[in-house]
Amino acid sequence: MNDNIKRIIIGISGASGAPLAVEVLRALQKLPDWETHLTITLGAEKTIAQETSLSIEYVRSLADVYHDIHNIGACIASGTFQTEGMIVVPCSMKTVSGIATGYSENLLLRAADVVLKERRKLVLVARETPLNSIHLRNLLSLSDMGVTIIPPMLTYYNSPTSVEDITRHIAGKILDQFNISYDGMCRWNPEGDPA
Repeated sequence: MNDNIKRIIIGISGASGAPLAVEVLRALQKLPDWETHLTITLGAEKTIAQETSLSIEYVRSLADVYHDIHNIGACIASGTFQTEGMIVVPCSMKTVSGIATGYSENLLLRAADVVLKERRKLVLVARETPLNSIHLRNLLSLSDMGVTIIPPMLTYYNSPTSVEDITRHIAGKILDQFNISYDGMCRWNPEGDPA
């Protein structure tokens, strides 16, 4: 095994935003020093089918390792399996609630719980609007635990001309959390000089 490989867990839950997960996986697939471990909820499978023209098999193939959502005995369910952390993209409010309360009913929730207990980086691309008080309390609780919350909000300074531009920009913000350089992101540059 290559000791220089960095492992990262990607969880896809059933919120709207499946193209964000696909873009993050595609970006990571191009990096030979990163190994991706993917798990997908049943709700996410339905969302992927609704929001993209991609098959579940194709999305699974974007990861180095795919783990069935019901396999609580998978390596990512143990703290002894070393990773750089986890990204849940998109992250439904049901998943936010499960992580915030330690309700590990599936592999995605268990993996997030492990990342928290091991004090590794956990990034949630929380997707809902408007947010009610329950959502906000759960998100604040997670933020207080050190979780990074990245709602996939629109950015206008980069003058997006397509949904793909918006998707790539958010993917770049997600990958920034792990110091992963991503060409699809247009960074703020008020002077107009090349960033």
